Amino acid sequence: MPTPSDATKTAPAIGWLPKIIFMSRWLQLPLYLGLILAQCVYVYHFWVELSDLIGAVFGNMQSLAHILDAVAVNGMPRPTSLNESTIMLVVLGLIDVVMISNLLIMVIVGGYETFVSRMNLESHPDQPEWLSHVNASVLKVKLATAIIGISSIHLLKTFINANAYDVKALVAQTAIHLTFLVSALAIAYCDKLMSHTLPQKEH
Repeated sequence: MPTPSDATKTAPAIGWLPKIIFMSRWLQLPLYLGLILAQCVYVYHFWVELSDLIGAVFGNMQSLAHILDAVAVNGMPRPTSLNESTIMLVVLGLIDVVMISNLLIMVIVGGYETFVSRMNLESHPDQPEWLSHVNASVLKVKLATAIIGISSIHLLKTFINANAYDVKALVAQTAIHLTFLVSALAIAYCDKLMSHTLPQKEH
């Protein structure tokens, strides 16, 4: 009876065309490196906004002007002071940056692990919990969930300045958010169906 080692020895060699096709996955590496650079841009933007907010709190007029310009909405008078609503809008903007940064991390780490090469992080103490069972379906669900969170932040910012928008704009943004929500539920449901049907196929 042949042993597993014998089967390995007699396994046919991979042809040059399959090798080239399989190696083409490394073409995605510059894309993930580019996303890392985009992450650096978001980190810089976050600290600029945070430093302006802190400077405005301590009376820096230049920082205050930048903050008020950032939260101003077309069609509405520009805020004149750093009040609760202004601070809330700035903080929501910072949270938005953080959530987009989290989305980038999921795409970079999860995408590289799924489509390019294993990172061998099983023994690393800081390995993300979701990375231990990541695959293309799980990654899509998590990305859809992150997009819903980002959409929620934008919708909340719109509702805070609801007086600056007409009813059509508010309804449109709400409908877009609900579309994201329904899409995420559909992706999660399809993933659940696949997870239940795959074991049955093995039998």
